Amino acid sequence: MRTELVHIGFGSVIAANRAIAFLSINQQPIRRLIQEARDKGLLVDATHGRKAKSAILFDTGHITLAAVSPETIIHRLATPSSPVEERVEL
Repeated sequence: MRTELVHIGFGSVIAANRAIAFLSINQQPIRRLIQEARDKGLLVDATHGRKAKSAILFDTGHITLAAVSPETIIHRLATPSSPVEERVEL
């Protein structure tokens, strides 16, 4: 199984195959989920001090906050990325 990484802003990446949902944080039930994750120590803040626009739910119960919208993340997932080749100079 290959891990697909998606850039969520400010040099942060997530494993897309572990994500369950990309949610907008404009609704109160989502904010409650975020507060519960914060209380349990399962919240990762990847906003770098910016306003959070999306919450990413993972299969482990963790929630990651991102400063980019869920639509932007979905667009990055849908756009095929070119494979990165690693070269070793001897």
